[in-house]
Amino acid sequence: MEIRRNKVVALDYTLKDDAGNVVDKSGKTPLYYLHGYSNIIVGLEEALEGRSAGDTFEISLPPEKGYGTRDPKLISSLPISRLPEGTKPMKGQKYNVQVGNQMRQVTITKVRVTDVEIDANHALVDKTLHFAVKVRQVREATKVELEHRHAHSPGHDH
Repeated sequence: MEIRRNKVVALDYTLKDDAGNVVDKSGKTPLYYLHGYSNIIVGLEEALEGRSAGDTFEISLPPEKGYGTRDPKLISSLPISRLPEGTKPMKGQKYNVQVGNQMRQVTITKVRVTDVEIDANHALVDKTLHFAVKVRQVREATKVELEHRHAHSPGHDH
């Protein structure tokens, strides 16, 4: 069965940076996603289109096909009082904060007397992504998965 819209795909992957360091990888169980619903980065979803179970491949994706380029609008100041109580802010720390109408992980980039500069851009923004992928399974999505617009791994319904 070929990977196309409305198919659930199970895959193993390893993601490396330009230096060859492993940045992320699937664990003992594969990553399940619903194809055609932007549940994974665009370049990887495009590279999987038309492939089948058992296929393996490597692909390098430029930032535009991965996590994009840095958006300066996602860099802002946050009063230290908005950080969890008792926190001593340090550059590089990550927190989940409300940005607009969604929770986002932010990184502290500067610490000042009363506030911190935070960056809500993804940690892999501006990076070329190097994937090694093995397609384990391709199956029809269930009605519930299509309604939810995401895949359910075996034994989980939501």
